[in-house]
Amino acid sequence: MEKTVQLYEGKAKKVFATTDPAYYIVDYKDDATAFNGLKKGTIQGKGEINNRVTNHLMGLLEKNGVPTHLVRELSPRETLVKKVAIVPLEVIVRNIAAGSLAKRLGLEEGTKLGRTVLEFCYKNDELGDPMVNDYHILAMGWATEAELKLISDYSLKINQVLSDYLAEAGIELIDFKLEFGKTDDGTIVLADEISPDTCRFWDIKTHEKLDKDRFRRDLGGVEDAYKEILRRLLGE
Repeated sequence: MEKTVQLYEGKAKKVFATTDPAYYIVDYKDDATAFNGLKKGTIQGKGEINNRVTNHLMGLLEKNGVPTHLVRELSPRETLVKKVAIVPLEVIVRNIAAGSLAKRLGLEEGTKLGRTVLEFCYKNDELGDPMVNDYHILAMGWATEAELKLISDYSLKINQVLSDYLAEAGIELIDFKLEFGKTDDGTIVLADEISPDTCRFWDIKTHEKLDKDRFRRDLGGVEDAYKEILRRLLGE
């Protein structure tokens, strides 16, 4: 199976069609963006780390009953995935107040939430990915009631599986973004990525940030933080 035409290029990845219409190839980039693309830069080695960490974590989720688009890793930077139609929603899963939630609700960053919070955003760069609720989603037909429940259930299960697993590596899962897609037969599967780009990872003891916040906030040590996640999860 080989790449054919490029179908899409986003902030962090390129997606290619293949000689089999049921599969795509995802190619991870070193480009970094923040604040809906207003801040741009490069994080050396990010593409390879995000690809490998994503595949590692998606493999773990598959073993725990969460279907994903993952087929197999082709190279350090490329992965073969099932062709899916992305549901136009981002699901934000929050365990600890940080980032926009802390600012919006006037909470001190690091405040533990009374329960896990799910937030939904409409995937639209031009509109700045606005937050929406169940009523908007159903009114606009972005997902059915059954699909929305399944996406919510999967998101909470993913949170539990990843939180437990990461804690063993000394990492606290603060919050993270998920995207889901539908296969040709309508099955909902986890898509996109799970990486230091899309998750807030803090050291469980020191609360040191090991994710893209180091780039967003000009904290320095960005490449080292990404490498540390790779070392803790894959032993490299």
